Amino acid sequence: MRIFCLDRLEHPDDEWEEAQSRVVPEWGGSLSYKQVDVQDTDSLEAIIGGIADEHQRLDGVIAAAGVQQVKPALEYTASEANEVLSINYTGVLMTAAVSARKMMQYRCRGSICLIASMSAYVANKGLVSPVYNSSKAAVVQLARNLAMEWSPLGQDGTGGIRINCISPGHMMTPMIEKMVEDDPALMERWCRENMMGRLARPSEIKGAALFLLSNASTFMTGSNITLIETYEMPPV
Repeated sequence: MRIFCLDRLEHPDDEWEEAQSRVVPEWGGSLSYKQVDVQDTDSLEAIIGGIADEHQRLDGVIAAAGVQQVKPALEYTASEANEVLSINYTGVLMTAAVSARKMMQYRCRGSICLIASMSAYVANKGLVSPVYNSSKAAVVQLARNLAMEWSPLGQDGTGGIRINCISPGHMMTPMIEKMVEDDPALMERWCRENMMGRLARPSEIKGAALFLLSNASTFMTGSNITLIETYEMPPV
């Protein structure tokens, strides 16, 4: 299995380096890193297209780009709102579209996983982020619409692509760590109000992602998995 990690940073972090050290090339595995900004569609097409062309296939993609901005709606400028939406929504859409075109070109019935958020369903108590929340709601709806377009298998062999979402709850990503650092009361509130009494670790999302990318979910498309620890579940 060949895995490619794409991010806007010039170099990967220490956790990526540690993961790469566990790859066993003799078993056919590899882990590579490439720099890209999801707002640069030409670069997305060049990098994802290059990967697919080199291996004559593309089996699975996780589109996880996202930024948070804590700001009341009345204080937003149009450019600030567009910046968040261009990454959280348009960047995810373009990543999925570039990937789907290559899957269709090589007749791969692949799987695309979009990372949304519990914020797609709730207004997070104590966290004023109207543009982020609505951008994640758009990602959930995007998955349904892409599934409608790309999941049916065409007579020419294209299609058969599954598109699903994962909506995590509060998770200790670098983005959340910065928010908690700026407002320590957030951590206490979130831990107090959820069933687990703690925030999730990024590694705890991998089971759901592997399920959606694997043959264990071949009859699942347009769906959303909520990895949520709060006392209130979102509507189905």
